Amino acid sequence: MVESVVTMEKIVNLCKRRGFVFPSSEIYGGLGSCWDYGPLGVELKRNVKEAWWRDVVTSRPDVVGLDCSIMMHPKVWEASGHIANFSDPMVDCKKCKGRFRADHINDLRCPEKPSKRPGECGGELTEPRNFNLMFKTHMGPVEETAAVVYLRPETAQGIFVNFLNVVNSARLRPPFGIAQIGKSFRNEITPGNFLFRTREFEQMEIEFFVKPGEDDAWFEYWKATRLAWYKRYGIKPERLRLREHASDELAHYAKGCADVEYEFPIGWSELEGIANRTDFDLNAHMATSGKDLSFFDDSTKERYVPYVIEPSAGADRSTLAYLVDSYDEDGPDDDRRAVLRLHPALAPVKVAIFPLMRKDGHPEKAQELVELLRPNCAVMYDHAGSIGRRYRRQDEIGTPFCVTVDHQTMTDDTVTLRDRDSMEQQRLPISELLAVVKEKIAPPAPAALLRP
Repeated sequence: MVESVVTMEKIVNLCKRRGFVFPSSEIYGGLGSCWDYGPLGVELKRNVKEAWWRDVVTSRPDVVGLDCSIMMHPKVWEASGHIANFSDPMVDCKKCKGRFRADHINDLRCPEKPSKRPGECGGELTEPRNFNLMFKTHMGPVEETAAVVYLRPETAQGIFVNFLNVVNSARLRPPFGIAQIGKSFRNEITPGNFLFRTREFEQMEIEFFVKPGEDDAWFEYWKATRLAWYKRYGIKPERLRLREHASDELAHYAKGCADVEYEFPIGWSELEGIANRTDFDLNAHMATSGKDLSFFDDSTKERYVPYVIEPSAGADRSTLAYLVDSYDEDGPDDDRRAVLRLHPALAPVKVAIFPLMRKDGHPEKAQELVELLRPNCAVMYDHAGSIGRRYRRQDEIGTPFCVTVDHQTMTDDTVTLRDRDSMEQQRLPISELLAVVKEKIAPPAPAALLRP
């Protein structure tokens, strides 16, 4: 047997063929690094987000949720430093007209000669100049300077400006967190590698507010907690690592930062960042807005500006990582089976229902099972082709279980339940099917809440 090799090309082709991800505006030639999630992709990504939300919000007593506006007052981005500092160095090639990040030149390729780096194609590169990554637009009917607003480049600032609103309404005190899932926009100079780097993306972020002096312990806690989350949902441990940032890599606001990295086909790359942002953001917004964003502890009579630990994950990158990590091929060389070994809690379809034949009451009985299971999980009905072909189709989209209605079903009300990974089949009564399926597709138990 040939060892399975996962490439980005295989993942992209599978996503297009099976309805996970499509190029955006494809009938018009597409739009660079913009993607549309298809019927299966939207379910997979939604399951990833729900798994994250379940683990970091609904299963914890110390984290609440928020959903902030994409457009915010321009002063927000002035206070946060994005207007002045949120930029990348950019160079242009005078020959091929390509545009590149100056600090990534060694990792990039010339669009005309992919075997060469930018500037090695015989063209001259311009001097680096800063390029602000925020998308600018206008609010209201008149396009003038006073009406300029920005699409948010991150979800974090919406949490910071709502700090006191949440403290007062939810009656919380540090240590506590505010979580948010939402779209962000960055006008990347060199996006690419499928879903890994795009100009429109979705973030899953927590801002965890702690008392100064307790931040180091919580930083270590969140690093371990977030790394464990990926493993719990099936990512292979050998493809994950936690990389600490060197002092010269740290953002100006950070006391410490570590990346959860995954070994994509493009190499080791960031999946999630966990940063100790200190009290930078709250202090910055206090200085600009004139509002007091400090916290007063009634029990100790102390007033302080909380430090913030920020675990920030990409929903799109996480979805891509689960696709890549679950992809496998097995079987003899002349009959290879492509399979997505997704955790059942993440799989876009949980159970596929097959009638063995299109007569003798098989389709009707199969539809009864669809109606039995549909209120509890995502179900797909398929009667086209041989049972073997139907199994293969479901394996390729990651469906963990298939149920077949056959001749015996019509006499004793039993069905076969086939497992995607082992390909083993078990016979069980229809009366037990729902309970068995619910047990098999249940999400893993959340990690124990061991506070520092």
